Amino acid sequence: MEIRSPEMLKKKIDDAKGTIREAYERYDLDDMTVAWTGGKDSTLLLWLMREVCDETGRALPNCFLIDEGDMFDEVRRFVEEVSDRWGLAVEVLHNSDVSKAAGEELGATVRVTDLNERNRREIARLGYEEDEFPYEPESFVGNHLMKTVMLNEYLERTGVRAFFEGIRWDEQEARSSETYFSPRPASEYNPEHMRIFPILHFLERDVWEAHFLYDIPICSLYGQGYRSLGARITTGKTTDVPAWEQDLENTSERGGRRQDKEGIMQKLRELGYM
Repeated sequence: MEIRSPEMLKKKIDDAKGTIREAYERYDLDDMTVAWTGGKDSTLLLWLMREVCDETGRALPNCFLIDEGDMFDEVRRFVEEVSDRWGLAVEVLHNSDVSKAAGEELGATVRVTDLNERNRREIARLGYEEDEFPYEPESFVGNHLMKTVMLNEYLERTGVRAFFEGIRWDEQEARSSETYFSPRPASEYNPEHMRIFPILHFLERDVWEAHFLYDIPICSLYGQGYRSLGARITTGKTTDVPAWEQDLENTSERGGRRQDKEGIMQKLRELGYM
């Protein structure tokens, strides 16, 4: 891939590293964690953090990965391979109470009364008044239970005070006003914590240029044409052209993602979604 401006890319990388260094000054190692999805953005973030750790003699925080119940096999293998190669400690989070109620079958009907108290309380929080819902991780109810609830449970259980996440300003409109250090106040549903976004200022093309310039691992799905990876059955592609060779400036990065979810992204984020 052609690197348009190595100097500009280096400046963006240095700025991201500066955010990571500041986080290490603010928090102890055990107070931090890293959200990793196996996607291009969070893998770039992990690479940046490893670089900072090598440069400063610090250790990398533990990582967590949310398994919403419909992961691509390619993503799962990629996570395992990179974890082994980089020596990562990764905890996989999964809401087994919901998946068991669905008989582990995507699309199956889940009865609200079959769920534990916390999941029932979270459904009530959404204002959802039906007696059942489909087990579909990218639906409004499913997304909240499989992702946000598991994130909050993890923060409560571990006592982590801050986590790093690889989101970008240009990725989704609901994220366009985020700040590098984004505090989340305590509520009855989630503990107080800080979200740290070192690559907010990267464009999609910057991410790909960094991957190729620094030989950062890439999940094979991107080479098949996928540009944004989510749940398997609700993530598609519009072409077989590798993601980094597509028209990154004039087409939607998340065009292959389920669009009803894109439309409620702001609401999901208000509820605590990443």
